[in-house]
Amino acid sequence: MSPASAVAGHPFRLVLTTIKTMFAAHVFWEYGYSWGPTAGASMLPTFDIQGDYALVDKRYRLGRNIAVGDLVNYRIPIFKNSDGVKRVIGMPGDYVLVNSPDAPGDMMIQVPKGHCWIVGDNLEFSRDSRHFGPVPLGLIEGKVVAKPMPWSSRQIFRNALVKPEDEGRGANGKDQP
Repeated sequence: MSPASAVAGHPFRLVLTTIKTMFAAHVFWEYGYSWGPTAGASMLPTFDIQGDYALVDKRYRLGRNIAVGDLVNYRIPIFKNSDGVKRVIGMPGDYVLVNSPDAPGDMMIQVPKGHCWIVGDNLEFSRDSRHFGPVPLGLIEGKVVAKPMPWSSRQIFRNALVKPEDEGRGANGKDQP
């Protein structure tokens, strides 16, 4: 008896296998990886206005182990049920130049504890921390690790501000447990 006929052989087995598959897919989607389309001009040239997809590693949820220079997927604080992709330029304790379009001059602020400062790569067309302030790390849904689609422009994102041999090391240069 083949595995397919064994599963399909009894309705209870089929239902149980379907539930197991759906549970595994849910766990993978919520805590592993997810992907979805990007839209808008705020991340040009990293992502096109339409047609690109982002692969998000959910192990970085809630801002875990993100660093300045990383691309993150986050829940937009001023729009309900909306996600965005931006680049982290400040972590808790860092000083950042606000340089808001509304500000009369240059102003620096210190990113508060439990928050990060994010901006789009295309500053002129980006609604980001310059408009709504520091983003709570609790709104970070994951780190964008790749652009898998379209196939012709696929790429893996690496943080250019972190040397590969320093990944997994703390600020003091020692290995993290």
